[in-house]
Amino acid sequence: MLRARILTAAIVLCLFLAALFYLSAVFWMVLLLALIAAGAWEWGRLARFSLSYSIFYLLFTIFLAGELLFVLGDAVLANPYTTALEPLYFASVAFWMLYVPLFLKTKHRVGNPLALALMGWLVLLPTGLALYQLRAIEPFLLLGFMCAIWISDTAAYFSGRAWGRSKLAPSISPGKTWEGVAGAFAAVLVYALIWSNSSSSEARPSLLVPLLLLLAAMGIVGDLFESLMKRQAGIKDSGNILPGHGGILDRIDALTSTLPLAILSLLISQSEL
Repeated sequence: MLRARILTAAIVLCLFLAALFYLSAVFWMVLLLALIAAGAWEWGRLARFSLSYSIFYLLFTIFLAGELLFVLGDAVLANPYTTALEPLYFASVAFWMLYVPLFLKTKHRVGNPLALALMGWLVLLPTGLALYQLRAIEPFLLLGFMCAIWISDTAAYFSGRAWGRSKLAPSISPGKTWEGVAGAFAAVLVYALIWSNSSSSEARPSLLVPLLLLLAAMGIVGDLFESLMKRQAGIKDSGNILPGHGGILDRIDALTSTLPLAILSLLISQSEL
């Protein structure tokens, strides 16, 4: 299992880096649309949709995502810092910062199919749009934000295994500990200081340290959110498309709660210049 996880991670990373730096904007859009489609299908499983409803949800999500990506694609040609879809980023950040912590605390079950559909769109659509716009601004900037989340996840895992004693959310994700959270913050702080002191990217150095620490926190929230959704659905993984890793949502759970915040923070900071 470990060998499969490592091999899959290496292959996916190489393919992602090749796509990030070498795909044209059109093919990058197609890739993101495929990612959103796969996530929508898995969301139907997490939300316990019927087969017919899952198919309808998948098709309608592809339509929505395609329209939004088309609008954003045109807008970034004129200005990569376009605020055309800023309201959707605001909606995503409000969802993750206001609703999801309450959801994690109460662990209530959402039974309304329309509410579940809206939740899925707030998880998937802003993430795909953020991936497109951040790449349009600067591919290395997108990679830098994603690396912060990967560093946070890795540090949390190893810190938790080495020193973990105090459970973070035992009824949601028994393996996560407060010691792992501390390790994640420490690692991201070091990364943020290095980036802020050596960066010539579009991100303002004064913004990087607090933003990356906030992204680390929100990445944990995203991870817990998907874990709770899986527990309520009675499944271990959101899918099985990635050997040893599960589904697409299992791999991008922390990105869904962080990348919309990253692009929104960047757009706000640029508007203040």
